[in-house]
Amino acid sequence: MGQSSSAHGFSPTDSNYPHHRCSGTGHSQSEFFYPTLSEEDDFPISQPCENRDYTDGLPDECLALIFQSLSSGDRKRSSLVCRRWLLVEGVSRHRLSLNAKAEIIPDIPTIFSRFDSVTKLALRCDRKSVSINDEAVILISHRCVNLTRLKLRGCRDITDLGMACLAKNCEKLKKFSCGSCMFGAEGMNALLINSISLEELSVKRLRCMNHTVSVEPISIGSNAACSLKSICLKELYNGQCFGPLIMGSKNLKTLKLLRCLGDWDRVLETIASRENHLVEIHLERVQVSDIGLRAISKFSDLEILHLVKAPECTDAGVVDVARHCKLLRKVHIDGWRTNRIGDVGLGAIGEYSVNLKELVIMGLNPTVTSLLAIASNCQKLERLALCGSESIGDAEVTCIATKCMALKKLCIKGCEVTDEGIVSFAWGCPYLVKIKVKKCKNVTGEVADLLRSRRGSLTVNLDVGEVDAEVVDGSASDGGALEEGIEFPPIARTVPILGAATSNFGRSSASTSRIGFLGGRGFVACTFRRWSNGNANENL
Repeated sequence: MGQSSSAHGFSPTDSNYPHHRCSGTGHSQSEFFYPTLSEEDDFPISQPCENRDYTDGLPDECLALIFQSLSSGDRKRSSLVCRRWLLVEGVSRHRLSLNAKAEIIPDIPTIFSRFDSVTKLALRCDRKSVSINDEAVILISHRCVNLTRLKLRGCRDITDLGMACLAKNCEKLKKFSCGSCMFGAEGMNALLINSISLEELSVKRLRCMNHTVSVEPISIGSNAACSLKSICLKELYNGQCFGPLIMGSKNLKTLKLLRCLGDWDRVLETIASRENHLVEIHLERVQVSDIGLRAISKFSDLEILHLVKAPECTDAGVVDVARHCKLLRKVHIDGWRTNRIGDVGLGAIGEYSVNLKELVIMGLNPTVTSLLAIASNCQKLERLALCGSESIGDAEVTCIATKCMALKKLCIKGCEVTDEGIVSFAWGCPYLVKIKVKKCKNVTGEVADLLRSRRGSLTVNLDVGEVDAEVVDGSASDGGALEEGIEFPPIARTVPILGAATSNFGRSSASTSRIGFLGGRGFVACTFRRWSNGNANENL
């Protein structure tokens, strides 16, 4: 712990002996040894119990474990009790988050003298303030050589020079995340070359790479390429410069491409041409077609696929993935109401994905045909969301209620269902614990009362009369609205929108598609992220 233990050499006659008890504590006399004293014996009277500090005999290691079980606020307050607690709390703190404004630069030596065991550090600065600079980052890197996780948010005054020094001093980094920073490819390459243990890389709105001019590629020969297991790129103009790194990361298991410009089919084809271990892929509003999906179908270990607002993908690509990726257990598809993915693709998922546990369907128009295949063959399906569909009605919902025996959580939003369809869950899906019905104009509050009376343990979340409040959005990202000053041009290749029928929300399919990159966090994405986190696995 960096200091001597606080345990002392105690004797039974010491007034500070830690096992002394107050009288009347509920212990019987036989539990203690009481020496026989004569009236002449001069025996010192012990201090009152209320003035004794029982933690004096507690080793620092044990006290540190107690601190680690406290909430952040309780831990801060406890550190003010005495000097010893302040010291122990400081040296035992491994996770630290700082408001990274320029004003803290003079206090950095003091802060990290107290917190000298930090391994997980987050530095955040709001957009209206001046952030810490290279000098501050270099100071921090000298004092936190054991950092394993680092998150930078809005640190706009850190340049390539600061990142290079940070990379040299913090070689044990395993997770690095940055957003809205100003350093460029040179600083990123320095980090990847020096971080031989880097496993997770997340890059969001790296502004020096958000230029149309040529950007230095991220080095494929970096040490991190051998250790990287997860790469997440979000809202980058020149995300393609990470292509060599993605293609060269042989142990990559998770790949997330969110709102990054460029044609990603070639990158996916290159990954598929060699041995790979990809388990999870997120593609949101990126230029990928059936060629990319055909490449993904060669990822035999794939378990999680998010395909959100990729208008060039059709049934043919989805069928390829479903037919060859037999381990799929989580599938999210947002068709963006282009009608290019329908019964054929969803039917293939139902036929081949027997291990499926979670399915989200948004902006698609499936019928009883495909839903019957899913409900009949996917016997492990536990979580299902049906949103923004004009074809899902009572017949489709009743099919789910009668066939999905393992279903535990259901979300229906913006569909043409009525009370007649929802009431089927009063008897169907025996393991159902939660049902959410949103923006369904033909569903009334009476059906919720019926479900609760019939199944007392079922949690029913029903909104009545909130039909036009918002547009269903299937964005799987964690962002929300984009920052001011950042605009993304439209995707290079355009796809004609098939069928511009007006949706339940009074907005046509074409106008919905033109929302582009400006969509915020989706209801279903948030719902299933909470459900998934309740059962399983962001870092700092």
